[in-house]
Amino acid sequence: MHIDRTIRGQPVELLVPSMHCAGCMRRIEDALTGQPGIFAARANLSRRRVVARIDPALTDAEALIATLARDGHAARPFDPGIDSQATGDTGMLVRIGIAGFAAMNIMLLSIGVWSGADGATRDLLHWVSALIAIPAVLFCGRPFFASAFAALAHRRVNMDVPISLAIVLAVSMSIIETLDSGKNAYFDAAVMLIFFLLIGRYLEHRMRAAARSAAEELAALTGRTATRVWPDGRQQRLSVGDLQPGMILSIAAGERVPATGVIVQGQTDLDRALLTGECDPIPAATGDQVQAGTLNLGQPIRIRVTATGDDTALGEIARLVDSAERGQGRFDRLADQWARYYVLIIHILAAATLFGWLLMIGSWLSALAAATAVLIITCPCALALAIPSVHTAVAGRLFKAGVFLKNGEALERLSSIDTVVFDKTGTLTKDRPELVAAPPADDPAWPAIAALAAASRHPFSRAIADRGRELGISPARLGAITELPGLGMQALFQGAPVRLGRPKSGSGVTFTGVGTAFDFRFAETLRSDARQTCDALAGSGYRLAILSGDNATRVGQTASALGIDDARAGLLPQEKLAWLNARSADGARILMVGDGLNDAPVLAAADASISPGSGADIAKTAADLVFTGNGLEAVATALDAAALARRRSMQCLAIAIAYNAIAVPVAVAGLVTPLFAAIAMSASSLIVVANAIRPGRAP
Repeated sequence: MHIDRTIRGQPVELLVPSMHCAGCMRRIEDALTGQPGIFAARANLSRRRVVARIDPALTDAEALIATLARDGHAARPFDPGIDSQATGDTGMLVRIGIAGFAAMNIMLLSIGVWSGADGATRDLLHWVSALIAIPAVLFCGRPFFASAFAALAHRRVNMDVPISLAIVLAVSMSIIETLDSGKNAYFDAAVMLIFFLLIGRYLEHRMRAAARSAAEELAALTGRTATRVWPDGRQQRLSVGDLQPGMILSIAAGERVPATGVIVQGQTDLDRALLTGECDPIPAATGDQVQAGTLNLGQPIRIRVTATGDDTALGEIARLVDSAERGQGRFDRLADQWARYYVLIIHILAAATLFGWLLMIGSWLSALAAATAVLIITCPCALALAIPSVHTAVAGRLFKAGVFLKNGEALERLSSIDTVVFDKTGTLTKDRPELVAAPPADDPAWPAIAALAAASRHPFSRAIADRGRELGISPARLGAITELPGLGMQALFQGAPVRLGRPKSGSGVTFTGVGTAFDFRFAETLRSDARQTCDALAGSGYRLAILSGDNATRVGQTASALGIDDARAGLLPQEKLAWLNARSADGARILMVGDGLNDAPVLAAADASISPGSGADIAKTAADLVFTGNGLEAVATALDAAALARRRSMQCLAIAIAYNAIAVPVAVAGLVTPLFAAIAMSASSLIVVANAIRPGRAP
């Protein structure tokens, strides 16, 4: 695999908790890029982190933190031992609960005012409302106030600026009215507004929390420590981060290789399925190269390290995944651009309403009430709830169907798919080889076969051991069990030698001993509904393709069985990604379905992606959706759900737009108070949510 060695500088990773949108991500990168000593800066929204590559002689982490602070973003060095993926959901739920409780109680008090309470009684009700509302607003509205203040402090505006302005104006006017024994107070409007906006913010946070970074899962594939062998034979456990080229490492049987290197002692079989997708283990001996992340199936070996960390194939895959994750934020950037125009329009409308009413009636209080009503009635609550509500409702339906949606934004991308690309091994086929030829249950060799198979980690041996258990075979007691690197297992059974392993020529598994010899045969088995699913997708107009790291013979057989014409074999991860990028450049909208480590970059880079629950952790993390079960019907299920989500999203957006088209002119004309503006805004939000969750065609 080609390793990109052009990345310069020492990496510095910072945690930026205030990063909450694509606009923040872009501003953080812009603030750092071009600063002295910074070669590159890359922000990741789902992880709230930024990685900068620096020249330590010119800058350091403290300088980066200071630069971000000047731009309004507090940052600190990321410490994996301290920092976690917590999203603040608990605190958000507490604020929602307090805001809802306060709104209900204030509305009860307001009923007394609406019923005709006057004089001292009305003033008392207003003061009690103030005692409930002011603490609730200060506590529950803090996320909006803090965001708005940070934006204004750095001469920017965001969606939280008009929201905060509306809340502050509503509370300020209400306090003035209460002090003057006035008739109108709008504490209920302020608290109700915060309540519904917090619900929208919570739904957004839940969607963000599901989008964990796939690149973080790669560390588990090489482990945390490795065994170094010193020239005098002494062994020492080291952190993987401390490995250096030239070191000699001991790799035990069943252990993953922590760094790329060359075997200097021993012979074994290597499982490279996570890197290449090839299902057959590969024999390796002295002088052969081994890649980080491969699994040692046979005897212990020793390797001389040639590459570590980012310089390994595993490191390159991590960079590809991280880069592709960032690329999926283009919809967020479009939303951010739209939001800036929306904020500008809201402020212009509110200012025009304020000065218009001042010119007409000359009353500051009435003009402020009208302007506040405009700010409240145009708050983007319905728009903010529309898409998250649809995503949450559809995600619930998918959950019941055994499909787990990790990223609500993926539904939008999934609805525009025209090409479905499959990995082969573990995706179109079952994840373990199927034993298709074995001795009958009454064969006297079975006890020895079962014992030899149980002593090996080889996938073929596991399949044979499973068959023995199915037949109720009791493994024999063997003596002198030995694994022959690259050849299999041998032992003594009743004083005679027996062997289970690779034949002298060809491939497969052969048993010899007990006066007999038997060749076990294996075959890849398609998932039960693979052909049905592919036929259904092709019938619906989707173009189908296979991208696999396995050999051409097996890929061709699978493609022929499924009626797929476009099948590519022997591809490395970056070759799969290059194919996908080329097709995307031609206008294809691609859904990737894969299960292996080698699929992770294309799963992250595709317009949408699905992984089976039996796949590698990195693949499941990189994918937008994960499905359980042994069938592929989840692919069609997800596409149907995406189509439903698209229809509902368009309906909800249409409702929100229609609401604003009617409500804004009414508010500008001064025909609604801030309270009724909040009620109208809340009603539009409830209609949007009701439309999102109403029953529809089940996925």
